Amino acid sequence: MTQQAAIMNLVHKNNGMLTTAKAVSSGISRSMLAHLVKRGHLLRPARGVYTLPEIWEDEFLNLQTRFKRGVFSHETALFLWNLTDRTPIAYHMTFPTNYNLANPQKEGIRCAQVKPERYELGITEIKSPAGNSIRCYSMERTLCDILRPQHAADIQVVSEAFNHYTDSNQKNIPLLSAYAARLGVEKRIRTYLEVLL
Repeated sequence: MTQQAAIMNLVHKNNGMLTTAKAVSSGISRSMLAHLVKRGHLLRPARGVYTLPEIWEDEFLNLQTRFKRGVFSHETALFLWNLTDRTPIAYHMTFPTNYNLANPQKEGIRCAQVKPERYELGITEIKSPAGNSIRCYSMERTLCDILRPQHAADIQVVSEAFNHYTDSNQKNIPLLSAYAARLGVEKRIRTYLEVLL
Protein backbone atom coordinates (compact mmCIF):
# COMPACT_ATOMS: atom_id res chain seq x y z
CA MET A 1 0.00 0.00 0.00
CA THR A 2 1.36 3.43 -0.93
CA GLN A 3 1.67 6.18 1.70
CA GLN A 4 -1.13 8.10 -0.02
CA ALA A 5 -3.44 5.07 0.13
CA ALA A 6 -2.47 4.48 3.80
CA ILE A 7 -3.30 8.10 4.65
CA MET A 8 -6.66 7.98 2.89
CA ASN A 9 -7.43 4.68 4.64
CA LEU A 10 -6.61 6.24 8.04
CA VAL A 11 -8.70 9.33 7.29
CA HIS A 12 -11.72 7.23 6.36
CA LYS A 13 -11.36 5.11 9.52
CA ASN A 14 -11.34 8.30 11.64
CA ASN A 15 -14.61 9.86 10.42
CA GLY A 16 -12.86 11.84 7.67
CA MET A 17 -10.27 13.45 9.97
CA LEU A 18 -6.63 12.80 10.79
CA THR A 19 -4.17 14.46 13.15
CA THR A 20 -0.47 14.86 12.43
CA ALA A 21 0.32 12.89 15.60
CA LYS A 22 -1.81 9.94 14.46
CA ALA A 23 -0.27 10.00 10.97
CA VAL A 24 3.32 10.13 12.27
CA SER A 25 2.65 7.33 14.78
CA SER A 26 1.38 5.25 11.83
CA GLY A 27 4.64 5.78 9.94
CA ILE A 28 3.40 8.50 7.56
CA SER A 29 5.62 11.49 6.81
CA ARG A 30 4.50 15.08 7.35
CA SER A 31 5.65 15.92 3.82
CA MET A 32 3.14 13.41 2.39
CA LEU A 33 0.34 15.15 4.32
CA ALA A 34 1.48 18.51 2.91
CA HIS A 35 1.60 16.97 -0.60
CA LEU A 36 -2.01 15.74 -0.30
CA VAL A 37 -3.14 19.19 0.88
CA LYS A 38 -1.43 20.80 -2.16
CA ARG A 39 -3.15 18.34 -4.51
CA GLY A 40 -6.56 19.04 -2.92
CA HIS A 41 -7.05 15.50 -1.53
CA LEU A 42 -7.01 16.81 2.07
CA LEU A 43 -7.80 20.11 3.77
CA ARG A 44 -5.90 21.51 6.75
CA PRO A 45 -8.55 23.45 8.75
CA ALA A 46 -6.24 23.87 11.76
CA ARG A 47 -2.64 23.19 12.68
CA GLY A 48 -2.15 19.44 13.08
CA VAL A 49 -5.63 18.54 11.74
CA TYR A 50 -6.45 17.21 8.27
CA THR A 51 -9.87 16.45 6.79
CA LEU A 52 -11.39 15.20 3.59
CA PRO A 53 -12.76 18.10 1.50
CA GLU A 54 -16.31 16.73 1.66
CA ILE A 55 -16.33 16.33 5.46
CA TRP A 56 -18.01 18.90 7.68
CA GLU A 57 -15.33 20.38 9.95
CA ASP A 58 -15.42 19.16 13.57
CA GLU A 59 -14.60 22.31 15.54
CA PHE A 60 -14.60 20.34 18.81
CA LEU A 61 -11.85 18.01 17.57
CA ASN A 62 -9.90 20.94 16.07
CA LEU A 63 -9.87 22.77 19.41
CA GLN A 64 -9.03 19.61 21.36
CA THR A 65 -6.12 18.90 19.01
CA ARG A 66 -4.72 22.43 19.25
CA PHE A 67 -5.25 22.85 23.00
CA LYS A 68 -4.52 19.35 24.33
CA ARG A 69 -4.75 20.35 28.00
CA GLY A 70 -8.18 21.90 27.51
CA VAL A 71 -11.29 20.03 28.68
CA PHE A 72 -14.71 21.05 27.35
CA SER A 73 -16.67 22.40 30.29
CA HIS A 74 -19.55 24.58 31.50
CA GLU A 75 -22.24 25.35 28.87
CA THR A 76 -20.28 23.53 26.15
CA ALA A 77 -20.26 20.35 28.27
CA LEU A 78 -24.00 20.79 28.93
CA PHE A 79 -24.53 20.83 25.16
CA LEU A 80 -22.35 17.75 24.61
CA TRP A 81 -24.28 15.82 27.31
CA ASN A 82 -27.67 16.96 25.88
CA LEU A 83 -28.46 18.80 29.10
CA THR A 84 -29.31 21.97 27.17
CA ASP A 85 -30.90 22.73 23.82
CA ARG A 86 -28.76 25.84 23.35
CA THR A 87 -25.86 25.52 20.92
CA PRO A 88 -22.81 27.24 22.45
CA ILE A 89 -22.01 30.65 20.95
CA ALA A 90 -18.48 30.42 22.35
CA TYR A 91 -16.77 27.23 23.47
CA HIS A 92 -15.87 26.79 27.15
CA MET A 93 -12.69 24.92 28.06
CA THR A 94 -11.00 24.43 31.44
CA PHE A 95 -7.22 24.36 31.80
CA PRO A 96 -4.81 23.78 34.71
CA THR A 97 -3.66 26.95 36.52
CA ASN A 98 -0.15 26.85 35.02
CA TYR A 99 -1.42 26.85 31.39
CA ASN A 100 -0.86 29.98 29.26
CA LEU A 101 -4.32 31.06 28.06
CA ALA A 102 -3.15 33.55 25.41
CA ASN A 103 -3.70 31.28 22.37
CA PRO A 104 -7.08 29.78 23.36
CA GLN A 105 -8.35 33.26 24.26
CA LYS A 106 -7.26 34.56 20.83
CA GLU A 107 -9.50 31.84 19.36
CA GLY A 108 -12.48 33.18 21.33
CA ILE A 109 -12.58 30.29 23.81
CA ARG A 110 -14.07 31.12 27.19
CA CYS A 111 -11.34 29.80 29.46
CA ALA A 112 -11.44 28.71 33.09
CA GLN A 113 -8.45 27.65 35.15
CA VAL A 114 -8.45 25.33 38.15
CA LYS A 115 -5.87 23.86 40.52
CA PRO A 116 -4.34 20.55 39.37
CA GLU A 117 -6.26 18.51 41.97
CA ARG A 118 -9.56 19.87 40.61
CA TYR A 119 -8.53 19.80 36.96
CA GLU A 120 -8.52 15.96 36.73
CA LEU A 121 -11.83 15.56 38.58
CA GLY A 122 -14.50 14.15 36.25
CA ILE A 123 -12.61 14.16 32.93
CA THR A 124 -14.49 11.85 30.54
CA GLU A 125 -14.16 10.81 26.90
CA ILE A 126 -17.27 11.68 24.90
CA LYS A 127 -18.18 11.77 21.22
CA SER A 128 -18.41 15.13 19.50
CA PRO A 129 -21.51 15.74 17.33
CA ALA A 130 -19.35 14.58 14.37
CA GLY A 131 -18.54 11.31 16.16
CA ASN A 132 -14.93 12.01 17.20
CA SER A 133 -13.54 11.33 20.68
CA ILE A 134 -12.95 14.46 22.76
CA ARG A 135 -12.37 15.21 26.45
CA CYS A 136 -15.22 16.72 28.42
CA TYR A 137 -16.14 16.95 32.08
CA SER A 138 -18.78 14.48 33.29
CA MET A 139 -22.40 15.55 33.74
CA GLU A 140 -21.93 15.67 37.52
CA ARG A 141 -18.77 17.79 37.38
CA THR A 142 -20.39 20.14 34.85
CA LEU A 143 -23.48 20.69 37.01
CA CYS A 144 -21.20 21.63 39.91
CA ASP A 145 -19.11 23.96 37.73
CA ILE A 146 -22.10 25.97 36.48
CA LEU A 147 -23.14 26.61 40.11
CA ARG A 148 -19.73 27.81 41.30
CA PRO A 149 -19.60 31.54 42.17
CA GLN A 150 -16.78 32.13 39.63
CA HIS A 151 -19.16 31.20 36.79
CA ALA A 152 -22.33 33.19 36.20
CA ALA A 153 -24.52 30.76 34.28
CA ASP A 154 -27.94 31.87 33.05
CA ILE A 155 -30.56 30.65 35.57
CA GLN A 156 -32.72 29.22 32.75
CA VAL A 157 -29.78 27.18 31.45
CA VAL A 158 -29.10 25.88 34.97
CA SER A 159 -32.76 24.92 35.54
CA GLU A 160 -33.00 23.20 32.16
CA ALA A 161 -29.77 21.28 32.81
CA PHE A 162 -30.96 20.00 36.20
CA ASN A 163 -34.36 19.05 34.76
CA HIS A 164 -32.70 17.01 31.97
CA TYR A 165 -30.23 15.47 34.43
CA THR A 166 -32.85 14.32 36.95
CA ASP A 167 -34.89 12.80 34.09
CA SER A 168 -31.83 10.97 32.73
CA ASN A 169 -31.22 7.27 33.36
CA GLN A 170 -27.47 8.09 33.41
CA LYS A 171 -27.71 10.27 36.52
CA ASN A 172 -25.47 9.40 39.45
CA ILE A 173 -26.69 11.34 42.51
CA PRO A 174 -24.03 9.97 44.93
CA LEU A 175 -21.28 11.05 42.51
CA LEU A 176 -22.93 14.46 42.05
CA SER A 177 -23.00 14.88 45.85
CA ALA A 178 -19.34 13.86 46.15
CA TYR A 179 -18.27 16.35 43.47
CA ALA A 180 -20.43 19.06 45.06
CA ALA A 181 -18.62 18.53 48.37
CA ARG A 182 -15.18 18.74 46.70
CA LEU A 183 -16.11 21.84 44.69
CA GLY A 184 -17.91 23.67 47.50
CA VAL A 185 -21.42 23.81 46.04
CA GLU A 186 -23.25 21.27 48.26
CA LYS A 187 -25.98 23.67 49.42
CA ARG A 188 -26.75 24.89 45.92
CA ILE A 189 -26.88 21.33 44.50
CA ARG A 190 -29.13 20.22 47.36
CA THR A 191 -31.54 23.08 46.64
CA TYR A 192 -32.01 21.95 43.02
CA LEU A 193 -32.26 18.26 43.88
CA GLU A 194 -34.83 18.80 46.66
CA VAL A 195 -37.12 20.55 44.19
CA LEU A 196 -36.67 18.05 41.36
CA LEU A 197 -36.40 14.65 43.07
